Amino acid sequence: MLLFLLLFIGLPLIEIYFLIEVGSEIGALPTIALSILTAVIGTWLVRLQGFGVLMRVRGMMDQGEVPALEVLDGALILIAGLFLLLPGFLTDIVGFALLVPPLRRWVVRRYIQVVPVQGHGARQQGPRVIEGDYRRDE
Repeated sequence: MLLFLLLFIGLPLIEIYFLIEVGSEIGALPTIALSILTAVIGTWLVRLQGFGVLMRVRGMMDQGEVPALEVLDGALILIAGLFLLLPGFLTDIVGFALLVPPLRRWVVRRYIQVVPVQGHGARQQGPRVIEGDYRRDE
């Protein structure tokens, strides 16, 4: 909870600080133009890479494979797009970094190592529930 509070308060404050610093060096209008330019370039790159992931997902599904890693890759591209649309240079750096495929693969591998897998082969905790239909004959 404290982490989210720090993110929602600290990140905008850091972004404002960087915007003020850059604005004092190059001026207000060039800073705004630079922020808009990064959003436009980022949106174009996200769209391009997003279509690539979509084609890979579709190809894997056509072959009957589960595109789990590609879905995680697509989620990171979506997060990158969100960061690139937010005004600020720190979020732009994170957004552009997430658009680098080797870095995204590293993040996905790290996520798989840290987060436990729940699925058909995983052990369940708690009571076992078997769902079904029934009918009462009298």
